[in-house]
Amino acid sequence: MSVELPFAPVDGIIRRNAGDLRVSADAAEELARRIQAHGAELAIDAAERATEDGRKTLMASDFGVEQVISREDLILPVAPIDRIARLRIDDRYRVGVDARIALADILEDYADNVASAAATLARHADRRTVQAEDIETYFALFE
Repeated sequence: MSVELPFAPVDGIIRRNAGDLRVSADAAEELARRIQAHGAELAIDAAERATEDGRKTLMASDFGVEQVISREDLILPVAPIDRIARLRIDDRYRVGVDARIALADILEDYADNVASAAATLARHADRRTVQAEDIETYFALFE
């Protein structure tokens, strides 16, 4: 599966959580892959909720979001989030604009949590760079 999410915004999320640590390109790529997989899973659940309601358009509420933030408050770009949402759901579904923003917000929070933990793991390993192995270790420990 190709990665739809650009690495630069993901790198930015890691950096805002890493403080004075450096960030390897592999770490950003690994986190982007994990964000994408998580987003696709969330979209499957949202599609099931929409189907239960007799809709073919995913809405923010299908992702458990009642109050949608402003698009400008996000680091993750919304267009790739739309593609991520469609990766594993049927083509008959549409993803509403608010749903895309809501999913981007959820995935950004998810990325912040992983990035913060990965930075802690890098510091614990007495390294000055967050690496892909820190992201992988997080998932091995906590998922």
